[in-house]
Amino acid sequence: MKLALFGINMGTLADPEAMAEAAQAAEAAGYESLWAGEHVVLPNPRTPDSPLPPRYPMLDPIVAFAHIAAATSTIRLGTGIIILPQRNPVVLAKELASLDVVSRGRLIFGVGVGYLKPEFDAIGADFASRGARTDEYIAAIKALWTMEQPAFDGKFVSFAGVDAQPRPTQQPHPPIVTGGWTRPALVRAVGSANGWYGYNMDVDAAAKHIAALKAAAETVERPAGLGKLEISITPPRAPITLSMAEAYKHLGVDRLILQSTVRDKTAILAEIGENMATLGPAITHPSPRP
Repeated sequence: MKLALFGINMGTLADPEAMAEAAQAAEAAGYESLWAGEHVVLPNPRTPDSPLPPRYPMLDPIVAFAHIAAATSTIRLGTGIIILPQRNPVVLAKELASLDVVSRGRLIFGVGVGYLKPEFDAIGADFASRGARTDEYIAAIKALWTMEQPAFDGKFVSFAGVDAQPRPTQQPHPPIVTGGWTRPALVRAVGSANGWYGYNMDVDAAAKHIAALKAAAETVERPAGLGKLEISITPPRAPITLSMAEAYKHLGVDRLILQSTVRDKTAILAEIGENMATLGPAITHPSPRP
């Protein structure tokens, strides 16, 4: 099981210097990846379904990772997640391919459907069609990344007679990870993604949703080229023990993406090392990247 750090672009770590220091500390400790969340805007005043207060600092994940890529050399960079139906998929494909190039092939493209209607309204994105748009946008982005003559004709996006260079460094494309635990989200993961991400799940919740993924896999054909569905889980924000990590590993979790339980930069840096020291027996250290 691989160890990762969530929230590299937010809170205390939204400061560029703190972000770079935390990224370097995680890389030195043997973490496999860093993960950045996204909300373009947050409701103000805060609504019951909003995860954060409106003034909580959160950098755009692509911009944050461009900064981190220059400060690190091996650790992978995962968007956890980009709210895909709020984005223009043609522009996003270019931005992400550029990030994969400048990071020398370290991008993990994590996407979600989104759930905050005020955010969709502010952006001018259609809330009702967000699931269908997500499915189509994933397919369109893959077309731009992999087809010799990119073309796509869908309900929400169409293009032909164009190209976008450079292509991503990773071939055929960076790993795509989808989030969510509704039936359509699980079907999306099985049918079109390299991995699935469950956020803020204790061991019991992870077990429930991993079982649901296996059930979905019995009804959806998974393209052979996608390989094994990689499972990533972020536990609730609390100290994690080796026995807890082993329990996730026993369920088949491939990547444990930890949230920091402290707010001060010095404490965050210390926690990064302490977590690896505690969980080391359950963790596979990443191989050096060229």
